[in-house]
Amino acid sequence: MTPVDLRSDTVTRPTPGMRQAIAAAEVGDDVLGDDPTVIRLQERAAELLGKPAALYVPSGTMANQVAIRSVCEHGDELIIDETTHAYHYETGAPAALSGVSVRIIRSPRGIFTASDVDACVRPRSAHFANSRLVIVENTNNRGGGAVWSVDQVAAVRRAADGHDLHLHLDGARLMNACTARNVKPAAYTQHVHSVSMCFSKGLGAPVGSIVAGERAFIERAHRFRKMFGGAMRQSGLLAAAALYALDHHVDRLREDHDNARHFAEAISELPGIILNPADVESNICIFRIDPALGTADEFTQRLRERGVWMFSTGADRARAVTHLDVSRQQIDQAIRVFRDVCNTSIRAAAAAS
Repeated sequence: MTPVDLRSDTVTRPTPGMRQAIAAAEVGDDVLGDDPTVIRLQERAAELLGKPAALYVPSGTMANQVAIRSVCEHGDELIIDETTHAYHYETGAPAALSGVSVRIIRSPRGIFTASDVDACVRPRSAHFANSRLVIVENTNNRGGGAVWSVDQVAAVRRAADGHDLHLHLDGARLMNACTARNVKPAAYTQHVHSVSMCFSKGLGAPVGSIVAGERAFIERAHRFRKMFGGAMRQSGLLAAAALYALDHHVDRLREDHDNARHFAEAISELPGIILNPADVESNICIFRIDPALGTADEFTQRLRERGVWMFSTGADRARAVTHLDVSRQQIDQAIRVFRDVCNTSIRAAAAAS
């Protein structure tokens, strides 16, 4: 039986059409600035995101980190929610690569307010770090795919402007947010100074992200991409996959969201699963596990033995992510496995008590 892989939307494989686009890609040397497919992708992404310029980079982490380094000097401080990818999953890179300290916000599902920003800004004094940058992640991964509204982003931008802060949007799953809110990317990006977006998550490309902003910002980002080792040569092969994804894999994101809600509604009724299906706004479902089912690691291992793969995200939490390589039929298969594992575990716990 083929496993139902719900570990992440990064596990997607190129579709046959995407492979054909890769094979047919016209390439040059992007380090020398003459790869025509990369140039086309950067121009297309800049237009899509409503910014003057864009830069193709190998990963979402690099997109965020070149943005941070392009804005901040050593000793500056960025303001960010504790769940956000640039803080939680990028190996301390703001400190290691940019010499930047981090001021943490703790907010519901990673969505904070203008007042939260105001409270974190340091006084202008030689005694304190210089507050310089705010990062918003939309959708918020560890928040269970929580989606910011356009108004919430706009409010944070007004707060940022009041303190002369740069606002960066980590839009790794921006197209999921746009799908959930039924808006164009520019509805969000008009309120930020810079934005990053991944092609290798829900959009299904094998590699790559984009970072976009003003031309001077992108010129600095280009330098730091080189410094961080992100310059690639005939990367038009990869850029072709990203272009194919923009043409063919955006509209279908709604299927992933529908599958995630279907999954959440079904497992929320099972014994030992603690989940409000209304919290599942996009393609990520994070749920709590009652101790009667064991730890999250134990529970996900039992699922894996039955062909359903997912990650634990804490001692009593696990995450399932839908994507283009998981069909509704496979989601129903996963639900059946969940039902069997939950019921068996509850009966075993009751018998042992």
